[in-house]
Amino acid sequence: MPTESPLRERIERLQNRIHIACRRAGRNPTEVKLMAVSKTRPASAIQEAAAAGVLLFGENRVQEFQQKSADLKALKIQPEVHLIGHLQSNKAAKAAEIFSAIDTVDSLRIAQRLNEAAARLSRTIPILLEIKLSTEETKTGLAPGSPDLSQLLEQLPKLKNLSMRGLMTVAPLDQDPEAARLCFRSLHTLRDQLAPRHPQLDFRELSMGMSGDFEIAIEEGSTLVRIGTAIFGTRTSPA
Repeated sequence: MPTESPLRERIERLQNRIHIACRRAGRNPTEVKLMAVSKTRPASAIQEAAAAGVLLFGENRVQEFQQKSADLKALKIQPEVHLIGHLQSNKAAKAAEIFSAIDTVDSLRIAQRLNEAAARLSRTIPILLEIKLSTEETKTGLAPGSPDLSQLLEQLPKLKNLSMRGLMTVAPLDQDPEAARLCFRSLHTLRDQLAPRHPQLDFRELSMGMSGDFEIAIEEGSTLVRIGTAIFGTRTSPA
């Protein structure tokens, strides 16, 4: 009998932890999707994870995934891959071409650029709005209650080649798990406040939680957890 691969074993353990967290929160495990964060990993690692049952992947950089997408085509696999890193407006056209979805829209300008690019490609791009709930300067996103967020939400129904699916956030780097919990709870609360005000938009997705805090995120309503290290192991190359 062939020995099970370490990556497959890690995925199985991770899926078990997701199920346990869902049971603890009184949720159905089918409500929570697993995204494997494959930044800095080769296409062969995506191929192995896909063979182990992972359906969704996240990449941080347009340029990095541009080459990797060509490698995936050569391997004859076309997984669903979302951009989960900050998107610069001058890379919006290429992002629209190579990604299945963009999960980090954080300005009206970016949304407009993506919409124009999607129209040229005759496609509709699913998007999430990135919300900044941390004081860390390195974090990007729209501030809750900001004019920028309000303006974007008002204009999105007019951008016919974008399909909003919800919100995403990144918790602050903090040793206290309750700091992450507060962040996730705030995103859930914000979603509940915004959805009735914007009935034309879809707020179903809450993308929050990573390797170190995904169980807390699930307890606070996450529908999509973004896991890198717990699947692929510790990175040996810079992020």
